[in-house]
Amino acid sequence: MSVVGNNRVGIPIVLLHDAEGAVITVETKKGELIRGLLFEAEDMMNLYIKKCVVHGPKQGEKRNVEQMYVRGSEITFIVLPEMLRHAPMFQRIHHWRKHGGAPPEGVGAAVGQAAAILRKASERRRGGFHGGRGGFGRGRGGFGRGGPPGGSMPGHYGR
Repeated sequence: MSVVGNNRVGIPIVLLHDAEGAVITVETKKGELIRGLLFEAEDMMNLYIKKCVVHGPKQGEKRNVEQMYVRGSEITFIVLPEMLRHAPMFQRIHHWRKHGGAPPEGVGAAVGQAAAILRKASERRRGGFHGGRGGFGRGRGGFGRGGPPGGSMPGHYGR
């Protein structure tokens, strides 16, 4: 398990998702400064910002926009609020470094079908699991070496 979970996104993306609902400032490749309420952030850094104030690349250009969608590839940098210093993600990183990669108690535990598979595997290793399809010690087909009961082949009765 990585520091940020199993969804394979990095620390900056997790931090950006944590900033949803806060006021951020974004600079685009065109030189615009956009300040507004981050409504939604996607994993590709596409941002949906509401109640924006857009400062153009030229001095004195300013316009108010009710909502704006900024493509992630057009972003130069993002200024996030100071409150994110105390984001839960940083607690996971601290624990990760302190305990050598072991997840905190209750974090990363398997659920659903994955939990059932892991539980059965651990019980088999201990020799305690005899359930499942076909019971214990039966191979495919349930007839030992794959033939019918009695060991004869079809059409060869009594030989």
